[in-house]
Amino acid sequence: MQTSSDRHEYPAHWEADVVLRDGGTARIRPITVDDAERLVSFYEQVSDESKYYRFFAPYPRLSAKDVHRFTHHDFVDRVGLAAAVGDDFIGTVRYDRIGAGGRPATGAEADEAEVAFLVQDAHQGRGVASALLEHIAAVARERGIRRFAAEVLPANTKMIKVFTDAGYRQKRSFEDGVVRLEFDLEPTDRSLAVQYAREQRAEARSVQRLLAPGAVAVIGTGRAPGGVGRSILDNIRDGGFTGRLYAVNGALPEGQKELDGVPAFRSVRDIDGPVDLAVVAVPAERVPEVVAECGEHDVQGLVVISAGYAESGPEGRERQRALVRQARSHGMRIIGPNSFGVINTSPEVRLNASLAPDMPRAGRIGLFAQSGAIGVALLSRLHRRGGGVTGVTGLSTFVSSGNRADVSGNDVLQYWYEDADTDVALMYLESIGNPRKFTRLARRTAAAKPLVVVQGARHGAGPRGHAVRATQLPHATVSALLRQAGVIRVDTITELVDAGLLLARQPLPAGPRVAILGNSESLGLLTYDACLAEGLRPHPPQDLTTAASAADFHAALSRALADDSSDAVVVTAIPSVGEGSDGDAALAEALRSAAAEQPTKPVLVVHVELGGLAEALSAATSTAPQPGASGPAPKTGGTRTGERADPRTGADEGAEADGKGAPDPAPPPEGAHPIPAYPAAERAVRALAQAVAYGQWRRDAADPGKVPEYEDIDERGAAALIKGLLARGQGLTLTTDATCELLAAYGVHVHRALPAPTPDAAAAAARALGYPVALKATAPHLRHRADLGGVRLDLADEEQLRRAYAELTELFGSPEELRPVVQRMAPRGVDTVVRAVIDPAAGAVLSFGLAGAASQLLGDMAHRLIPVTDRDATSLVRSIRTAPLLFGWRGSAPVDTPALEELMLRVSRLVHDHPEVVAVTLEPVVVAPHGISVLGASVRLAPPPARDDQGPRTLPPTY
Repeated sequence: MQTSSDRHEYPAHWEADVVLRDGGTARIRPITVDDAERLVSFYEQVSDESKYYRFFAPYPRLSAKDVHRFTHHDFVDRVGLAAAVGDDFIGTVRYDRIGAGGRPATGAEADEAEVAFLVQDAHQGRGVASALLEHIAAVARERGIRRFAAEVLPANTKMIKVFTDAGYRQKRSFEDGVVRLEFDLEPTDRSLAVQYAREQRAEARSVQRLLAPGAVAVIGTGRAPGGVGRSILDNIRDGGFTGRLYAVNGALPEGQKELDGVPAFRSVRDIDGPVDLAVVAVPAERVPEVVAECGEHDVQGLVVISAGYAESGPEGRERQRALVRQARSHGMRIIGPNSFGVINTSPEVRLNASLAPDMPRAGRIGLFAQSGAIGVALLSRLHRRGGGVTGVTGLSTFVSSGNRADVSGNDVLQYWYEDADTDVALMYLESIGNPRKFTRLARRTAAAKPLVVVQGARHGAGPRGHAVRATQLPHATVSALLRQAGVIRVDTITELVDAGLLLARQPLPAGPRVAILGNSESLGLLTYDACLAEGLRPHPPQDLTTAASAADFHAALSRALADDSSDAVVVTAIPSVGEGSDGDAALAEALRSAAAEQPTKPVLVVHVELGGLAEALSAATSTAPQPGASGPAPKTGGTRTGERADPRTGADEGAEADGKGAPDPAPPPEGAHPIPAYPAAERAVRALAQAVAYGQWRRDAADPGKVPEYEDIDERGAAALIKGLLARGQGLTLTTDATCELLAAYGVHVHRALPAPTPDAAAAAARALGYPVALKATAPHLRHRADLGGVRLDLADEEQLRRAYAELTELFGSPEELRPVVQRMAPRGVDTVVRAVIDPAAGAVLSFGLAGAASQLLGDMAHRLIPVTDRDATSLVRSIRTAPLLFGWRGSAPVDTPALEELMLRVSRLVHDHPEVVAVTLEPVVVAPHGISVLGASVRLAPPPARDDQGPRTLPPTY
């Protein structure tokens, strides 16, 4: 790519891959002088009508002068962008800066530009123009342009709709037969909402194309049974895939037309008909050739099983980058590489394009795993009915992202959000490539359906195959932010399945009150203790005695469910001597029928070594395919995954992937709801506690609060101050005076601290401030460490001050080492700390805790994403374990928490309004019974980091 010689270097950071409305991809980039032939070819494929709409007159071809004008840009006052698929343009947009009267202009004083689009007719309706508008608007804002103007013929309704639907504030006028639109480029709540909605539809559609293809080609299918490609081909065929299936192997004999009954070809290009999905299982060095053939055949997406990419080192990482670039150049998205595959159990699809030998039961749980081995383990736990959690439900979809080079958990969340077949989303994550976006998507998804996440690699680097931006936040902070977004955070895959099975079929509890009943007093007490440990409010267990019959259980459960003082019921059961499967079935039916009579409260069963009851509950409630149901039955004679080596690595996965040994359950009764059963009280109660917390979050999310407006905030004054300070350097920690001035603009007032390099200076400072005063050492090793003795408080006169000064210098060294300051005494209260930081990956975060070494050692800090609402601030204060100290613990006076909440809201506003403020620390903040005192503050400024969550839609770069 050559560089424009006009004015500016080629802006490579404007290049971006985007997902279009139909799920395909395109690359948006600046147009340069090298694009002349490409532009002419593009224009020749545009209809005469579209040309007329663009130039307001018949314009059959571009003149040499036109081509020069449309390819020579200075990337400041004249900018052109193109959307390209492969080497071909499919759409263009340009702006020209204009001044008064609409004449061409230069310089920052002219902040308006005229914008115009042209999209090939074959690609209209794919969202090309709206994507180009987002990107050209971002470019214009970067170059100081604040407003666009566009002139459109009234008949060009499609282009008028592009502008009016964008969500910007705009004016419309009609003159001389032309519609003139003017709109500000500053993002608004509506324009961001439009952008996010388009992003969701496009990314969801791109995943849908991968999970619900009409035709699948497996590339790399061996001629003999065994091997990765052949195994996946067999799994797709035996799983009952409803679409067309093809086998592709370049080494097939010339005349061979089938492979085990599946149409076979030497190349995907030889297939007569469209192919929506290609599953690639060839050696890594052959993948580029395969991708090129798929691109030529207009394949829509790839699942790359092949290994040997970023997980193998630097050479593999570069191979992975090239793979993504090549696929995107053809408009294709990729799951993988190093993927275990994908599964869709929908009766309309029945796709098992994975290494799992059996199609899982159809159900309502969506499963995403970044690890193939963990994916196998999760599929196994969800599939089997004995030896663990029972009352089984099934899967809707499964995605193993492998190295997550392209399609990520964010994309799958976009799909699940609108997928009517998925009620609960389970995710195993080893890295989060874009935490800011993940948090936004998780919040929206969790408001509609539960999202349960277990995160691996919490205490070290993620897998080598995952290239992600580093975060400076500790894992505990990231977890807290995910919980704030409604994510149900668990620590193990066992907890992931436990919570998922409860949430998949049971209603959310309305509160933390739990009724416990059963035929074992001891098991009831264990359940009671577990409830208390998880923060629930259990009623005393009801012991039905070991003589309890199924009818007794039915009556007791019916009473507990009808009792308004309980929100959930845990049933504990132990085997009865002499009873066999008939007794187990009777008990299961009694519990099911009682729960069906009161379906608004969740019911859980804790059973001890009672396989019969577990199977009976499963038989009464399973959503598994039943004998005689449409579609092929699951395989019964396959090899267990734990007994076969992973063909990609030669290593055993070591996890059972099916539920062999247990017969398929009988059809469920009409209206039945699965009752999850757990082998231990702690597991059941932990899952219930997670459901309680999530239910409370859902209720709170209905009224998230608001970001208050404060009349005394001087946003413009703060912006001017920040601009002037940053002009001195790229990043700096502000002086005490500058810190106080900036914070004061937002109504945060810091108590003055005057330097005291000598005893006389200390005395003069005290006279200026007024007694009583405090004398503090501010050296880094003593700052905020009152426990080390570097602070003297309540000094009532000069004599006490000089004596304290002498003591400090005698204990800790010279004044030059101590850096002493004098500060007027603040009212007594609780010392706290308020911090805000902008993390490059997670975004702006507000943190709160009590000051002091004990809180630091315990890690007792609470966190919220900025901007913080009034409800966020209220919950933040109450989220730390030491919060009782603020509310009158052991007879102490409650402190002024409303004033503390207001302080945090003001700090949040400062950081949100001015992204150049990358760090704020207020310590200590003394919260008294009436009012607060900020005794120490520091602020750091830096050029604002990129806000990729608010910029134009883009796919992650090929790291």
